Amino acid sequence: MDNHFDTGLEALRQKLLMMASRAEAAVNESVQALMQRNYDLAMQVRADDDMIDQFEIEIDEMAIQLLTKAPLAINLRLVMVAMKVSQNLERIGDEATKIAKRARDLAQEPPVKIHLDLPHMATLALGMVKDALDSFVQRDSAAARSIIPRDREVDALNKQVHQQLAQHMMENPDTIARCLHWIVAAKSLERIADHAKNIAEEVVYLCEAQDIRHGQRLEFRGQ
Repeated sequence: MDNHFDTGLEALRQKLLMMASRAEAAVNESVQALMQRNYDLAMQVRADDDMIDQFEIEIDEMAIQLLTKAPLAINLRLVMVAMKVSQNLERIGDEATKIAKRARDLAQEPPVKIHLDLPHMATLALGMVKDALDSFVQRDSAAARSIIPRDREVDALNKQVHQQLAQHMMENPDTIARCLHWIVAAKSLERIADHAKNIAEEVVYLCEAQDIRHGQRLEFRGQ
């Protein structure tokens, strides 16, 4: 039983990593489409979203099978957390699709003459996603906890972008519709960071059997 469970668990882990790679690529490609006004790439990101959805379905099926075999409470938590990770990755894929939709629309309009550092936001958000997944694979609670405060930097950048665009819209009313697309894209990046934070919180629950969602007990143990 244990050998079968371990084999299934490794298969689940590998499937999660494949899903994570696809979700990360979708975010990178959607931001690239947005910044480079690449209509075709934006459409490709939207078309590829079905792949991420399929990963979630397959992971759920694998997890349900494992739940019938889990011999220990820690293994039950592990499978349940894997399902939560999959859900957050699927939502990251959804946010990438939203960005791609805005990229598609903006590619058909004149450019907005304003510098917005969305690639930096994407780098920060995806860095959080990668580190959260690493903490899950390594079952590293301390690493997971260290990811959570990084969400504030992405929030601050989103607020900065929003303020830039609000000012630009006041000074250039003819750009309002286009600026709103950029606001939605920035918000999607902020939401991707939120999902990375969610994954990190689930890792803490996995390792410590402690629910720290909604700002509960974010201090490190021993402090």
